[in-house]
Amino acid sequence: MDRRKFLASTVVSAVGASASVSMAQTPSAPSAREYYELRRYHVLSGPQRTLADSYFRDALVPALNRLNIKPVGVFNTSIGAEGPSCYVLMPAANAEILLTAEAHLADDAEYQKAAAPFLNAPARDPGFVRMESSLLYALEALPKMTPPPTTGPRFFELRTYESTTDQDHKRKVEMVNVGELPIFKKASFWPIFMGDTIIGGRQPNLTYMIGFPTLADRDKNWAAFFGSDEWKALSGNQRYAFEPLVANVDNEILAPAAYSQI
Repeated sequence: MDRRKFLASTVVSAVGASASVSMAQTPSAPSAREYYELRRYHVLSGPQRTLADSYFRDALVPALNRLNIKPVGVFNTSIGAEGPSCYVLMPAANAEILLTAEAHLADDAEYQKAAAPFLNAPARDPGFVRMESSLLYALEALPKMTPPPTTGPRFFELRTYESTTDQDHKRKVEMVNVGELPIFKKASFWPIFMGDTIIGGRQPNLTYMIGFPTLADRDKNWAAFFGSDEWKALSGNQRYAFEPLVANVDNEILAPAAYSQI
């Protein structure tokens, strides 16, 4: 058996078992919540970024769409501590689609042809510096991605909440599930996705993405969020206020690439 396919099938089994346990503890139907792969490519400005853009636009996104992974979001970091980066967000109805995607791409002649300049770039002039990937399971509050309007200006904020203990992480997930989503909507944010990290670094953590038309709107919306009576009541609830549930919040402001489907 091909090594990539063997590894993918092994991880699929492990993730499936984990999801089955999770489902046994929650009323959500197994097919109700999506999975997401979130990739971060560290890409240098100049020729490397041009090569990466061509790869995402002409090879990766179309090939993922053929695997029924869509819509695919591609975003560039506008404000963030990690340096120049590109994010690729891939939603799927189940984890197997995402975990076996690379094996399918290896057999996709159209993808291989379009991706050749990127995939075959020499070590002295690679298409990217590093790539990191996380697998996330959608939260019950937002079981499926909700893309924003595709016309007009739009920015996105990607936020990751890291907790010190698993208990604190579960309380934070519960907090988002039971009350935060309506507050985001009332504050005029566009909730794009909310996910619990299954595979990836800095666990336990949850990650979500929210959108807004302009940076000025972002500031106004956050002021409305934190100033709302609903947030004050939720954050003051002793179930969530007995100790700090979040040890660190990492956030970046992203702008969609011209060819992004989100």
